[in-house]
Formats: sequence, structure tokens, C-alpha cells
Amino acid sequence: MAPGVKLMQKVSSTMLFAKIAPHFIPAMDRAVHKLTRGRVLLSAQMLPGVILTAKGARTGEPRTTPLACMPEDGGTSWLLIGSNFGRPGHPAWTGNLLKHPDADVSWKGQDIAVRARLLEGEERATAWSAVLKFWPPYATYQARIEREIRLFRLERR
Repeated sequence: MAPGVKLMQKVSSTMLFAKIAPHFIPAMDRAVHKLTRGRVLLSAQMLPGVILTAKGARTGEPRTTPLACMPEDGGTSWLLIGSNFGRPGHPAWTGNLLKHPDADVSWKGQDIAVRARLLEGEERATAWSAVLKFWPPYATYQARIEREIRLFRLERR
């Protein structure tokens, strides 16, 4: 485990983090990602991350969102966790993927066409267990909200 990961897990589980992080982490990631032409995603120093580009559910316009992810099968698929930092309400990007599952991700500087699938039932339960081993603070996020956190599997198209 990288130095500082345990501390980051503890900090990311706090309500203060849930209030502040959504305002600065995505903006910081977008700026650094653009400046480095897709090679660097700052938040990926703690958790792997992708830049998701999906059509907006209402507008159909492209929406770009930096997201933590759990890579699977050596980067041929990814789990995206709609935690919204443990805040009420599903994040907008999850609604976008429900309506428009064909999307693109930038992964380690490579643009990849993907199709998203909402996980349900036993498949979701298995993925959720893996996600909690990967980043335990997701359990804290789920415990403080009433909605079920959406999990998506992105697979290359």
C-alpha cells in the first residue's frame, strides 16, 4: 500500500471531505489532465482514475467527469462507483450513463470507447465486495445515505 493511503482513507470518510472534495477534486483533475494531454490525473495518485465523457441525460451534450475507478482484467474493463462522496442523491454522471450507456474514457492517456452497464443482483454484490476491499471508505459512504450506491461496469466497445 502506498504511503499515506491509510490516512487518505480516513480523511475521505469524513463529512468535511464529502462537503469540500466535490468542489475541488474534479476541477483540479480536469485542469491537470488537460495540461498534461491526458497523461496525468492527480487524484489517481491515491486511486486509479478515468476521465469519463458521456452524453448528458437531458441535453445529449458531452459531459466530462474525472472519476475514481477500479480497473479490472488489466485495464480492459472498469468499475465506476456512484458514491457522490457519500452525499444524498446519485451523481449526475450515473444518470447520463443510464440514458446513454455508450461513452468514452481517457485511461492512462489513451481514449477508449466503452459501454456502461449498471450492475444489479448477485453481480453487483460480488462487485461491491471487491470495491470495499479495494477502497474501504465506500462502506462509510453507503452507511450514511439511504440510496444504494450505483455500480457500473465499463467494457471496451
